[in-house]
Amino acid sequence: MSHSVTVSQPGTMGSMFRSEEVALVQLFLPTAAAYTCVGQLGELGLVEFRDLNASVSAFQRRFTVDIRRCEELEKTFTFLQEQVQRAGLALPPPEGRLPAPPPRDLLRIQEETERLAQELRDVQGNRQALRTQLHQLQLHSAVLHQDQGPPLAAALTDGPSSERTPLLPPHQGPHQHLRVNFVAGAVEPHKAAAMERLLWRACRGFLIASFRETERPLEDPLTGEPVTWMTFLISYWGEQIGQKIRKITDCFHCHTFPFLEEEAARQGALQQLQQQSQELQEVLRETEWFLSQVLGQVQQLLPPGQVQVRKMKAVYLALNQCSLSSTHKCLIAEAWCAAQDLPALQRALHSSSSEAGVSAVAHRIACRDMPPTLIRTNRFTASFQGIVDAYGVGCYQEVNPAPYTIITFPFLFAVMFGDVGHGLLMFLFALAMVLAENRPAVKTAQNEIWQTFFGGRYLLLLMGLFSVYTGFIYNECFSRATTIFPSGWSVAAMANQSGWSDTFLSQHPLLTLDPNVTGVFLGPYPFGIDPVWSLATNHLSFLNSFKMKMSVILGVTHMAFGVLLGVFNHVHFGQGHRLLLETLPELIFLLGLFGYLVFLVVYKWLRVSAAGAASAPSILIHFINMFLFSRSPTNRPLFPGQDQEEDKAGLLDSPSASASEKGWSSDEEKAGCAGDEAAELAASEVLMHQAIHTIEFCLGCISNTASYLRLWALSLAHAQLSEVLWAMVMRVGLRMCGEVGVAAVALVPIFAAFAVMTVAILLVMEGLSAFLHALRLHWVEFQNKFYAGTGYKLSPFTFAIQEE
Repeated sequence: MSHSVTVSQPGTMGSMFRSEEVALVQLFLPTAAAYTCVGQLGELGLVEFRDLNASVSAFQRRFTVDIRRCEELEKTFTFLQEQVQRAGLALPPPEGRLPAPPPRDLLRIQEETERLAQELRDVQGNRQALRTQLHQLQLHSAVLHQDQGPPLAAALTDGPSSERTPLLPPHQGPHQHLRVNFVAGAVEPHKAAAMERLLWRACRGFLIASFRETERPLEDPLTGEPVTWMTFLISYWGEQIGQKIRKITDCFHCHTFPFLEEEAARQGALQQLQQQSQELQEVLRETEWFLSQVLGQVQQLLPPGQVQVRKMKAVYLALNQCSLSSTHKCLIAEAWCAAQDLPALQRALHSSSSEAGVSAVAHRIACRDMPPTLIRTNRFTASFQGIVDAYGVGCYQEVNPAPYTIITFPFLFAVMFGDVGHGLLMFLFALAMVLAENRPAVKTAQNEIWQTFFGGRYLLLLMGLFSVYTGFIYNECFSRATTIFPSGWSVAAMANQSGWSDTFLSQHPLLTLDPNVTGVFLGPYPFGIDPVWSLATNHLSFLNSFKMKMSVILGVTHMAFGVLLGVFNHVHFGQGHRLLLETLPELIFLLGLFGYLVFLVVYKWLRVSAAGAASAPSILIHFINMFLFSRSPTNRPLFPGQDQEEDKAGLLDSPSASASEKGWSSDEEKAGCAGDEAAELAASEVLMHQAIHTIEFCLGCISNTASYLRLWALSLAHAQLSEVLWAMVMRVGLRMCGEVGVAAVALVPIFAAFAVMTVAILLVMEGLSAFLHALRLHWVEFQNKFYAGTGYKLSPFTFAIQEE
């Protein structure tokens, strides 16, 4: 039995930020009440038992015999379930919560189950025998309905042939003085042709064979399917020929029957067969009725019996993990339990053992092993916690990324998937699943794809909602811009002050709006991208610059937040030195480089106006010069004091460079003065580990920051695919010429194709791509800053799986 379950309880968001406190408890269970206590704990699902008999084989444990009896019952249940399913019946779900039955009821369940199984075997055996007899009678009747065939003289008057003329002359008189015998029966149709050829070749023509299909298919006694048979009638001369014919019919597994020569005798036999068939059919109907009664009893017994036996087996498996006290009066168990569930555990043990006269006891004990991780979830938070656990289960009381993932994951997905129309479709699909989540047909659907979507319905809901928000930021709805507010650009002002004439307009299909001209640029758009950019030829260049810088800002913010979350881990575990020696250098390195880059981007946005945009310095060149300790004469400083020449000279002329070797030698001498070799080894391991960690973090910051550029790339790809789909499908349909009615009819299949490709390509394929990239950003770029993920879940002993 698997004890692994998902702890899901409503209204427990308080434990989401860090795993709950889990205690190791020792249970003293009186022998007489041990089964009842463990059964009650299985109903509550509070504790995870530890195996105290790990060194004992499974065959030497105390309750092995009881487990084997439960397994034998499960085999019987499996046989009964197969018979019920074969009969086309369904098993009803068990009614209510069934407790683990007392051990004394196991014998009653076993006897009743064996009785039903034996009755079922007997009835099915009788039914099979009756069906076989009825099938034989029907085949015999079909054979007797066949005519006797051509007269014997026909064989004597046949011309000579290679197959029908015997090779040797007969030893005695003419053929008409020989006695003619008959072999009649039935054979499967696919064997008839081969059998006929073999008869002619083996018997040298001393026979007359007639093959004929049955008038109607007969029911196969084993499968119950209708099968067509070939009946045959063979007349032959001589005993040796008869022996050959009988051997051939046996080889082809034919059903042979006696065949009477007289017509009257055959008619009498046929009537007798029909009467026997009617009697057998009546007996078969009674047998089928009795079988249905037995199957009805199985339907009533099987659902509750399966649940109870599985629970009983689970209890015995848990008891096998307990050790026996020296007095043989109680069982000792150790189990992990949430600290807040300890009072409920005490109450459950007291109520379960009160009838035995001796109360079960549970007390908390110390343990050096790392406790399991317990994070309670509900239907909303389960999918987000699943994203985190897929990377790795958090260590005990480690900061849990799931609460922050609830916001950051849908938002980063939406940055790559930003479109009002696409996000609205995803939101409505998820909303429909949320509203129908309590319907039994929705929850019990067996389709794996549907189960995946239904399990993440709240995740999809937020992903769609955030995509609508970023779609308004990008001002894209199915790749089309919407004018919610008046544009901040005025074409009229540009035309009035530039003196555009008709000749100028005819010679210049593309016009430039200069924001330095008075009245052309009235101010920024109130929310999102100005819709006038959708008409500009440099629309892609503008969005590339915007989204690339936005991706860097979001990435640095996300990583810095991850480093800050590590502070809570250091404080909680009492590792204050790591704040000074690890977190602070990480923040200085991250913010000193990439935080400075973000500052340059924001400063340039705020300080550089349209008038100075042409001579604005390049941030990328400034950032490269910072690493190279150089300057570019053509790239003026962004703000006063940004020139690095003086700082570079001061750094190179400082005495710290020449004194570094002495400082290092001093450290080496101090390390050499330590006489404890074990301390030297431990210190060297720590230094090596920290050196590796430092190199990894420094290189990781660079690669992780570049990795966030996928936000820009995926957003651009989604927008361009949406634009291509609109231009290649809908725009073609909208530009169709002809009458209004004809165009309207033609737009129906075009819009259908547009809708199908939108769902298949932009929602499913692009959505899956954006989901996987957002997953990678959280696992690699965000969680590795503070989250180890090397723990293991608390898997409480529970009967929840047995009741499903």
